[in-house]
Amino acid sequence: MTSDSTFNVRRRRLLGAGAGLGALAALPGGGAWAAGSDKPEKEEVRVGFIPLTDCASVVMASVLGFDKKYGIKIVLSKEASWPGVRDKLVNGELDAAHVLYGLVYGVHLGVGGAKTDMAVLMNLNHNGQAITLSRKVAEKGGVDGASLAKLMRTDKREYSFAQTFPTGTHAMWLYYWLASYGINPLQDAKVITVPPPQMVANMRIGNMDGFCVGEPWNHRAIVDGVGITAATTQEIWKDHPEKVLGTTAEWVKKYPNTARALTAAVLEAGRWIDASLSNKNKMAQTIADKSYVNTSVDVINQRILGRYQNGLGKTWDDPNYMKFYNDGLVNFPYLSDGMWFLTQQKRWGLLKAEPDYLAVATAINRIDVYRDAAAMAKVSVPKSPLRSVTMLDGTVWDGKNPQAYAASFKIKA
Repeated sequence: MTSDSTFNVRRRRLLGAGAGLGALAALPGGGAWAAGSDKPEKEEVRVGFIPLTDCASVVMASVLGFDKKYGIKIVLSKEASWPGVRDKLVNGELDAAHVLYGLVYGVHLGVGGAKTDMAVLMNLNHNGQAITLSRKVAEKGGVDGASLAKLMRTDKREYSFAQTFPTGTHAMWLYYWLASYGINPLQDAKVITVPPPQMVANMRIGNMDGFCVGEPWNHRAIVDGVGITAATTQEIWKDHPEKVLGTTAEWVKKYPNTARALTAAVLEAGRWIDASLSNKNKMAQTIADKSYVNTSVDVINQRILGRYQNGLGKTWDDPNYMKFYNDGLVNFPYLSDGMWFLTQQKRWGLLKAEPDYLAVATAINRIDVYRDAAAMAKVSVPKSPLRSVTMLDGTVWDGKNPQAYAASFKIKA
């Protein structure tokens, strides 16, 4: 249990170990670094990304030259799969990457990859993923969570759903959504792993009944006539964390000034994207190129502007579309966000033992680096490392009692 009093006690204990929240708050903002210079130790920084709309701030930091402002050059590396990103981060081929939040946490704990101490420098975006169901499922009446659950009860067969990485965000959104409608993803369905850019092609040939992935691939499924949008992930958790700027703890230790410079550059790019409609459109035109996402501009720009359709005639304007900055609220690496992924990894049996939720999140989410980068970029920082949210099923997550929260679900592994 992590009540307010317990949280404060543990906060002081971690502070004594030099990793606590109080220590983070006490760091100087924008002054000289401990080493006496803020010059990046490594001027060329190799940053990986997967072809998804939410790689945009990493790409635009390079394209628009925000990296140069902070004394570094971002060298972008387009990757084919999340396991590939994981392996290149761990073996040092990549310095950092646009990466799934839950992947970083899993690798840190030795789940979904060789155990390696990892680091989250910042959050890259909120919202903007979706759950797509195949046209065949939709034609039989499965168009949302409730109707899918009814279809699976009446039209019994093996149903297959795809996510992008076992400990990743899309797996957790998919499982949470299915379970909210009484479907146990581990017992009532077959779950497979498919790289994001391959989702639509695999649905086209009948390899899955549904998938959870980032944009633009949900909208692309509609445009290609193979799928419909059953739910957006912002319906599961409004303003949820998604991709992060991730690296290894060793890299941050070796190149602290570079880590700060990289974070500040990407922060500025996120702020630029969210600043205007024209900036969003320019971003869409840029990342649609074959060097990045490799799709048409209209497949990207509709949903980043909040213009949604479900593929069945319904259209709506969603105020909780994908955001890259939102006055800095997007980018702060809240400890409660990281702990939420741990609770879900425990819920679904990916973690066998109960982790020390707060200690793990404090070690991975480098609020110290983020605070200094935010000061460099003149970005405000939230006062608390925890935030509260009401989920799709009505449960409240605030990070204060993660063990009880993880154990509270009726449907679990």
